[in-house]
Amino acid sequence: MTPDTVYQLLLDHVDQDLLIDHCCLGLTWTVCHTQKSIGFAQSPGIPSRTLDFPGTVAGSKARDIATWVRSWNPHQATIGLAAINATINTANNWLIQEATRLTDQAMGNLAVFDYLRPRLQHQKIIIIGRYPGLDVLLEGLDVTVLERQPGQNDLPDPAAEYLLPQADWVFITATSLINKTFPRLARLARHAVTVLMGPSTPWLAEFARFDIDFLAGVIPVDARRATQIAAEGGGTRLFGEGVCYGLIDIGQDNLKRLKQKIADCAQQRQQLQLAMENWYAAGHPERFPEYHRLEALTNKLSQLDTHFKRQWDART
Repeated sequence: MTPDTVYQLLLDHVDQDLLIDHCCLGLTWTVCHTQKSIGFAQSPGIPSRTLDFPGTVAGSKARDIATWVRSWNPHQATIGLAAINATINTANNWLIQEATRLTDQAMGNLAVFDYLRPRLQHQKIIIIGRYPGLDVLLEGLDVTVLERQPGQNDLPDPAAEYLLPQADWVFITATSLINKTFPRLARLARHAVTVLMGPSTPWLAEFARFDIDFLAGVIPVDARRATQIAAEGGGTRLFGEGVCYGLIDIGQDNLKRLKQKIADCAQQRQQLQLAMENWYAAGHPERFPEYHRLEALTNKLSQLDTHFKRQWDART
């Protein structure tokens, strides 16, 4: 896979014939409407008076606007992802239909952490992005927050290179699709239990190809109200009145593949162990020629077992 693979995947799922009915680049949330649905993406938070596209989005083909997700202009990339979500995150999307709606949990993004908190005990947790109220909700847990503009208790985002490979759980904000950090973050977190989350999340099961285990996106409760809140600068108020969070496990097939990898590795190791026994039984005094390969397989099997247990515990 290349870093662009995920963006091509998103564009491949955009309806060729849909038009953008309305688009609002709000203070916190950007909203796109099509005839089928509504799509969100987190706004850049960077003011600009010189954007060259205002007045051209509504009435355009969603497919054309969706290609902006590849742009390095944060405003264009944001609208591009919102357009993608407006075509993918429809009422007949089976993931949305089967997702667990988090309506009894804490408000806003905290609903996801509140729901999963019982599974996070004794785990090393990395969260990409700072969420208001997070410290109180997850008090007592081993949590590290990585933030592009770190606060007092946060680490800068380059720490991901060092910390994500050692994590048990990693929560990746879907705004990483906008700023182009998603491919690297997903790669670094591939041995952890991963959650792609936020209103910017496209409801696509194919994210499992990037070792994402859970999707935690939003489901419109009142599209008109959600649009009004976003247009009037709303942030956390979007949740509850406009949308609610949903959570779904998309990593079951990855779990099956991991189980098969363990079986294959164990079989290879067993064969080498038998070959080593025969080697020494034949009277060879020197070290078994395949010893280093056997040692590597033993280490790999240990890592796979740890990975599998982590995934299994996340679902029990």
